Amino acid sequence: MAITGDQSKPSNQPERVDVEKALLGGSTYRGLAEQKLSPAEERFEKARRTAGFVLAPLAAIVVFLLPLDLPQTQHNVAAVLAGVIVAWVTEPVPIPVSGLIGASLLVLLGVGGDEGADGVLAPFGSGTVFTFIGAFILAQSMLVHGLARRFAFRVLSIPGVARSSFRIVIAFGLITALASAWISNTATVAMLMPTAVGILGVIGNLVQDKHQADGTVHRFDPTRMRIGFAMMLMLAYGASVGGLLTPVGSPPNLIGRELIEKATDKPIPFGTWMAMAFPICALMFVGLAVVLLLLNRPEIRHLTGVEDYVRREREALGKMSRAEKNTLVAFAVTVVLWVFPAVVGLVAGTGSGAYETVSNNLDEGVAAVLGAALLFVLPTDWRTREFTLRWSDAARIDWGTIVLFGSGVVFGTLLEETGLAETIGKGAFGALNIGSAVAITVFAALLAIVVSETTSNTASAAVVVPIVIPLAVAAGVDPLTPALAATFAASFGFMLPVSTPQNAIVYGSGTVPITKMIRSGFSFDIIGALLIIILLPVLASALL
Repeated sequence: MAITGDQSKPSNQPERVDVEKALLGGSTYRGLAEQKLSPAEERFEKARRTAGFVLAPLAAIVVFLLPLDLPQTQHNVAAVLAGVIVAWVTEPVPIPVSGLIGASLLVLLGVGGDEGADGVLAPFGSGTVFTFIGAFILAQSMLVHGLARRFAFRVLSIPGVARSSFRIVIAFGLITALASAWISNTATVAMLMPTAVGILGVIGNLVQDKHQADGTVHRFDPTRMRIGFAMMLMLAYGASVGGLLTPVGSPPNLIGRELIEKATDKPIPFGTWMAMAFPICALMFVGLAVVLLLLNRPEIRHLTGVEDYVRREREALGKMSRAEKNTLVAFAVTVVLWVFPAVVGLVAGTGSGAYETVSNNLDEGVAAVLGAALLFVLPTDWRTREFTLRWSDAARIDWGTIVLFGSGVVFGTLLEETGLAETIGKGAFGALNIGSAVAITVFAALLAIVVSETTSNTASAAVVVPIVIPLAVAAGVDPLTPALAATFAASFGFMLPVSTPQNAIVYGSGTVPITKMIRSGFSFDIIGALLIIILLPVLASALL
């Protein structure tokens, strides 16, 4: 795939890596022997993972033994969650296994109450988990039939984009943000991740050419390219940024808006929300691009000759195959089903019986599974009963990521159901002794960000916004701005794979180490929090 004319290599040179095969074979966890690391990186990774065997159980034991004034169930959840978070960061065992161990400990500690294991493990069958399964199968079909490669070259063919790796990352982020403003963040990432992998396949061969010219091809690892870190994190974070732009862009928006309108009797029209959110989203995107490109500087900045190569490859692809068309049909049906409840809400109102019926019976998980099922129904050759996707193809998706996010949903559900999230919020509020509008807004934004790091952004909004509104009222402060700050900040979950569905999907590509996600996510958390705290009060007072 590289653009160099002569692909021959001297006999003493290591064999070239099949970049596409390496990228498509990504997994949630790779041992040290499966990675190509420098001596310094290998020492750090060994120390980090070895320390996890001690620090993870130690964190759980310390929290469990602390004399906290909590109900025993909340105390148990806090202790196990502390240990699991440390294990997720240090990776002494595969991250999905850490989640399963944590969920099992919750059962043993009796957190499920009278329902036992069912009370703890029921979230593994939630609609969010089924959204993952369906989205991953759809993405796999795009990869198997080359649709990802076709989309990749289409993006690269935008005038001027293919000349710079910086422009590719930024353009890809803009596409992601604009798409996620209208369809769910999860759907956006599911649609564009195969495209990102295709683009990385092209650039990866160019990077490999550079390593080969420098005599360092033995150190080349397609799944550990800095351009790959930037591209994949732009996909995950760009979806979160774009999701803020419209009320239907992300579930926390709808939840927060409904709670605010009920508490304040002030409607927030669709256009007003967009006018208020646009400056914040625009500046957040600029900050995102700066952070990702500074922390993950692409190995190659100027991509000479790629435009001609892309044109030749697009011509060689020819017309779309029946399998590609079927995949597009299946995905289009899925997107329509994803968007349909929001459309009903806009037309009939989110308080109408029609919206309640549709949203309750057609959630994202159902839509994703129905769309994915079409891949096994739409034929490519009816005479031989050959369909778009075989189960052997679907079986190759990264099920570890499904397990990982399932365990995250378990902890998020228990944080809410046991009341631990509310206890944390009220305790922090009382300890800080805050009463001014500015202080409450800062508190609301920071609390929502912290909660969203360990639970879903939807749960974060559902837990934090109800805490903030009565606290603001008790302090004699208009709850509108603090509640909006909590709503916006609830979409901030950038540091861990379990923080948002899009983080988990991107992490499942195998091209983003958790340490890179934590470092970039922490930086972006700070930028986003500052923008919300500074700009939102001004915009809200001017527009509402």
